[in-house]
Amino acid sequence: MATPELIRIVSRDSPMALAQVERVRAELAVLRPGIRTTVVPVKTTGDKWLGDLAKVEGKGAFTKEVDAALVAGEADLAVHCVKDIPADRPLPAGTMFAAFLKRDDIRDALVHPGGLTLDELPAGTRIGTSSVRRVAQLAASHPHLDCVPFRGNAGRRLRKLADGEADALLLAVSGLERIGRRDVISEVLDPETMMPPIGAGILALQCREGDTDLIETVSDLGDPDTHREATAERMFLHVLQGHCNSPIAGYARTERGGELSLRASVFTPDGKTVLNAHEWAGRLDPATLGTSVAVALLRQGARDLIDTIPH
Repeated sequence: MATPELIRIVSRDSPMALAQVERVRAELAVLRPGIRTTVVPVKTTGDKWLGDLAKVEGKGAFTKEVDAALVAGEADLAVHCVKDIPADRPLPAGTMFAAFLKRDDIRDALVHPGGLTLDELPAGTRIGTSSVRRVAQLAASHPHLDCVPFRGNAGRRLRKLADGEADALLLAVSGLERIGRRDVISEVLDPETMMPPIGAGILALQCREGDTDLIETVSDLGDPDTHREATAERMFLHVLQGHCNSPIAGYARTERGGELSLRASVFTPDGKTVLNAHEWAGRLDPATLGTSVAVALLRQGARDLIDTIPH
C-alpha cells in the first residue's frame, strides 16, 4: 500500500466542525505519524441560512458543499456528523464511507442559566430549539414548556440565550464537549426522556471510491461497534424515508456481549401521537435490524404520519 503523504480534509467551517477535524487529525497522527494533513473549510448552505431548513432542501444543507469539494477533487477526505447526512438518498456517486469513529455521547443536554433540571422548569419557560425531534418530545413530556425557534451553531445559540432570547436551551452533549463548553450543562437527559437523532455522536469519514490507499489508511480509525450502530440506524431511516421535518428519533446500542439493539420512535409534531419500536438483532445483520424496526413502525402507520407533515 502506498501511504498518502498529504491528506486534504474538507469540513464545514463552524467551530464545532473544525474541532471534529482536529480529532481526526490527532487520531491520524498517532496511527500514521508520517502523514501530513491540511484542512479545507467550506461554508455550507445550512450554516449561511438561519431559517427553516426545509426551505433549503433540509439536511443536505449541511453536506452538499462538502460533498462537492470531495467529488471535484479539491479535497481527499470529508468529515461529517452522521446525523447531518441525508439517509433518504444515496451518498454522492463515486464516494463511500471509509470509517465511522468511536461514538461520542448520544444524549441531549439542558442548558439553564439557573441550573434547573427539565422537570423543575416552570410553565411558560421558553426553550430555544429548532429541532422538530426535540419539539415533539417536549410537547409529549413537558407540554407546559414553550419552544422558540433557535438556529445557528452552538456558540451562537449560547450567545442568544445570554441575550435573553430564550430561558433555556437543548443542545447535544457531544457538541458542547467538542467546543469545550460542558460547563454550561445543567442536566444531561436520559435517552428515554429525550431520544437522540439518528446518527447522534458519530463522525463519518467519506472518501472517493477509487482512492484505495487513502481508504486503507483511514479505515483503521474506524470503530467496529459504531460501524454496526451507524449501519442499523441509517438503514432504518432509509427504509422509513423520513424528511427533515419528520420528528424521527432512535439509537442502536451494542451491549458488552456484542448484542445489537435498535430503539426508535416517530412522532407527530405536537407530540400527541408516538409510535415506538425496539428490537434486538439476534442473528440479523445491522442493516436487516434497521429494516425490521422501520417495518415495525410502518405497520403502526408511520408512513401516513410522516406524509401528513409539510416539507
